[in-house]
Amino acid sequence: MEIGILGSGMVGQTLAAKLVEVDQEVLVGTRSPDKVNDWAAHNPRVKLGTLSQAAAHGQAVINATSGSGSLEALQLAGAANLNGKILIDLSNPLDFSHGMPPSLTVCNTDSLGEQIQRLLPQVKVVKTLNTVNAVVMVNPQAVAGGDHTLFLSGDDQAAKDQVRRWLREWFGWRDFFDLGDISTARGVEAMMLIWVPMMMKVGSPLFQFKVMR
Repeated sequence: MEIGILGSGMVGQTLAAKLVEVDQEVLVGTRSPDKVNDWAAHNPRVKLGTLSQAAAHGQAVINATSGSGSLEALQLAGAANLNGKILIDLSNPLDFSHGMPPSLTVCNTDSLGEQIQRLLPQVKVVKTLNTVNAVVMVNPQAVAGGDHTLFLSGDDQAAKDQVRRWLREWFGWRDFFDLGDISTARGVEAMMLIWVPMMMKVGSPLFQFKVMR
């Protein structure tokens, strides 16, 4: 399957490396190719290009850009390259301008997930994976043997069901909680207000929430 990843930071790199390991065809889109040339040289199966090339390449596209730059990055990726596709949105609207812990640039009555959906109304936005760090994204078994919960938000039920299947197949995720439409991204993005202090307290990002039913 052809997958476009928007963003070449730690999250994008981790996802790309794992996805080619499970035989997906990945093109990472970046605005700073010089910063990732060394990484790309050590990962020759991953293609590197512009944001618009990554968006055009992917049958599905992953937004792995930082939340502060996601809307601009998606505009550069181009609606024409994204329309009709599933966009898996990992971003969080974090503001680090006053140090740690960060605040949220949008919350309560809106979310970054909703802003992305409004920006790209013909794209099937599915917010997920934003409550775990990159290592856990691609290897949920790293925490409690995978016995924890991943949240999904989005307006298109078929898209959420497909993302669930992909995440199970690509990375081994087992337990999902479908929160509902894209407005529920407000809740999972706000979880960063407890996630970051927890990470600072335990001294590790290797944890995740579990819903006990």
